[in-house]
Amino acid sequence: MKRPHLLWPKLAKGLVSRPLTDARPVAPDPVVQALAQRLEAAARTRLGRSLAIREVDAGSCNGCELEVNAMAGVLYDMERFGLKIVASPRHADVLLVTGPVTRNMREALERTRACTPDPCWIVAAGDCAADGGVFKGSYGVESGVANVLPVDLVIPGCPPTPLQMLEGLLSLLEAEQPPKRIPAGAASEPF
Repeated sequence: MKRPHLLWPKLAKGLVSRPLTDARPVAPDPVVQALAQRLEAAARTRLGRSLAIREVDAGSCNGCELEVNAMAGVLYDMERFGLKIVASPRHADVLLVTGPVTRNMREALERTRACTPDPCWIVAAGDCAADGGVFKGSYGVESGVANVLPVDLVIPGCPPTPLQMLEGLLSLLEAEQPPKRIPAGAASEPF
């Protein structure tokens, strides 16, 4: 036998109590603020505008994409750093590739690179993009990005934090010389 009258105390308690949510994010610390200023200055100096990023998921578990979304979220707010994610590779300066390159995504990644105007930096974000990570040797995986495209920067981590990605993009922008590329087909090592 059901007792519907026992539901009312729970309902009343839920209506008058505070919701169970996480605390609001704290304001960014001085390190993040200094990084923001350096990134914006480097992008303006090197490109004369914001750095446009096209994120390409080449077959990942979505851990790196969560961190890219966090980088674009309210806490890090990458647009204040002079970075923006673009919808088309035709507007991109950087291809931020996550995940191991699967056999199904190899052609899509190559076509994306073909559509991206030069100069274009290719950044392998995460251990899977660097060398295949935990998926290395799988029948459906080609391995890391460097086996398909020449890579300019490897950001290690499983997944790399938003701060690591921001620091990596800053090092790419602040480099005096053109980035040292890892030729396609060569083993990749983090810089």
